[in-house]
Amino acid sequence: MTQVVASRVTRQTAGAIADGAFKVVLAAVCIAGAAPLGRLLGTPTWLMVVSGVALLIGGGIEIGYTRSRSMRTYTQLMIAYDSGWVLTALAGLLMARQGSTAGGEVWMGYQTAAPILFAALLIAAAPMRTSGVQRDASG
Repeated sequence: MTQVVASRVTRQTAGAIADGAFKVVLAAVCIAGAAPLGRLLGTPTWLMVVSGVALLIGGGIEIGYTRSRSMRTYTQLMIAYDSGWVLTALAGLLMARQGSTAGGEVWMGYQTAAPILFAALLIAAAPMRTSGVQRDASG
């Protein structure tokens, strides 16, 4: 008896995959352009590389868990992550406007810590319950 399990990719699943893929692309940019981006943002090269590695790990885990975690969990984590991203970017901009050179370090620090926290919470989240809908190939 052969069982066929249908795997549906919803818009939410595609969004979670795209979010993880964005982190992977941003990781590649941070690593490949560590020195010039570090100068532009006022951050040390090592921080750019460490941030890139953290983003790569976080994005990879995010993509890898799309089939085993609920989209509700993903959505909550993405909202929290992106809210922190915006707030940290605003804080960095305000610091830069006031003449501080620490704005880039604050923002890149967030880019280092947040993806790892996101990944850890995703791994710790309860696995998605399967609906048990399986069809026998014989009809």
